[in-house]
Amino acid sequence: MSIQPNRLRRNALASVAVAALVATGATGIGLTQPATPAYAQSLSKNPIETPDHPPGSFASVVDKVKPGVVAVKVKLDDSADSDDEDGPGQGQQQVPPQLREFFKRFGQGGPGQGQGFGGQSPRRQGQRGAMGSGFIISADGYVVTNNHVVDKAKSVQVTLDDNRTLDAKVIGKDPKTDLALLKISDGGTFPYVSLSKSAPRVGDWVVAIGNPFGLGGTVTAGIVSARGRDIGAGPYDDFLQIDAPINKGNSGGPTFNVGGEVVGVNTAIASPSGGSVGLAFAIPAETVQAVVDQLRADGKVARGYLGVQVQPVTKDIADGLGLDKAKGALVDHAEAGTPAAKAGLKSGDVIESVNGSPINDAKELSRKIAGIKPGAKVELTYLRSGKSDTATVELGVLPNDTKVAGIDRGSARDGQPRLGLSLAPASEVGAGSEGVAVMEVDPDGPAAAKGIEQGDIILDVAGSSVSRPSEVAERVRSAETSGRKAVLMRVKNAKGITRFVAVALNKAG
Repeated sequence: MSIQPNRLRRNALASVAVAALVATGATGIGLTQPATPAYAQSLSKNPIETPDHPPGSFASVVDKVKPGVVAVKVKLDDSADSDDEDGPGQGQQQVPPQLREFFKRFGQGGPGQGQGFGGQSPRRQGQRGAMGSGFIISADGYVVTNNHVVDKAKSVQVTLDDNRTLDAKVIGKDPKTDLALLKISDGGTFPYVSLSKSAPRVGDWVVAIGNPFGLGGTVTAGIVSARGRDIGAGPYDDFLQIDAPINKGNSGGPTFNVGGEVVGVNTAIASPSGGSVGLAFAIPAETVQAVVDQLRADGKVARGYLGVQVQPVTKDIADGLGLDKAKGALVDHAEAGTPAAKAGLKSGDVIESVNGSPINDAKELSRKIAGIKPGAKVELTYLRSGKSDTATVELGVLPNDTKVAGIDRGSARDGQPRLGLSLAPASEVGAGSEGVAVMEVDPDGPAAAKGIEQGDIILDVAGSSVSRPSEVAERVRSAETSGRKAVLMRVKNAKGITRFVAVALNKAG
């Protein structure tokens, strides 16, 4: 089974199914036992009244929130890709054979066969459109949906729960988080739902309400099965994983908690075929709130900018740095003139926290910095040469198409003892004025296993710059003597890109 993030495919909407998820309160189902154990007697004295257990019905919460969920219908401009998932014909023409048979049996006619859904005429042949879901967040008609639903919209309409279809305007879009904000053009007061101020727990019940295959108002149930998922969809992945039946046309719908508050916006599914297998991913409400606030105020999102290239602190890199745990973000390079460089951050520093909040990995650093407004001052705690220090950084504005902290995952793999390198001073072989040039690489050696190639330049070893092969050997011996399991090198490739590589150390026998 493959994870199919909607923004990474040419058929950007074809494998993405998104729904509004709603969790409800619960009462347990009693089971008669021959004998009542002590723990059960304790529970009987303190009956469970919290809404964390399966309810007899989800109907009450559905009734509460359903009026705030809308179907989003889009007419695409001429530049739109006709193969987009929720694009042309989605929900009106691209219906599975099973559903076509259903429509025949129940007199609906089906898409392209007389009356369409909700008594509407089917789309004319060749008309280009897209469908998705969304939800109203204010009485004056602001609507949240996915960016990919309205990305190339010529016009947008929303269909409310009472079957009214109204025009809407795109207020702003944020491709990096796949969120968009619409505004219903007609005046009036609309039913709306609220974003949750707290994250759901793994195991919380949820209910999906959306517009799969054009079937508006469809309800499905499931649970939050995981948090913090990175599916490779964008630079700020931090998805809730939802186990619920979600299909094409649900893109942009909300996920509710047991109180009827939105905890996420669904944006992708894991599926081998594009259909639902009950596994979806939702953008957390915290992210949604921050993005929507800026879109509503400015029509765009401005993110904080630190100006560093970072990579994860793997176990072998932690060993090379003498760290107890593989946590934090390793600074590979601080761009000249950026906030990071001005604050004194250097290559080899390990950023441990931002404003006192721990940083577990490089991706988390990107998300945290991106979530802070430009111009704000943040306090970074970092390790340098084994000693902890702090720096106050005034964040800049993230330039277009630039990552807050570019993450170089490298190509590290478990290595074997010995380096397996033939080296020469870079200055003596016409490879520049600094470092040691890699002349040959033993394909079976640990350096090759870590991705070091012929033509690379080793700039420093164990935190110290090197200019001769003897200095490399000296740093390696020193690392071995001090009991390090790996030696950390900073390496520059032929394209001028630098990265840290931790090569495992054992005395050759």
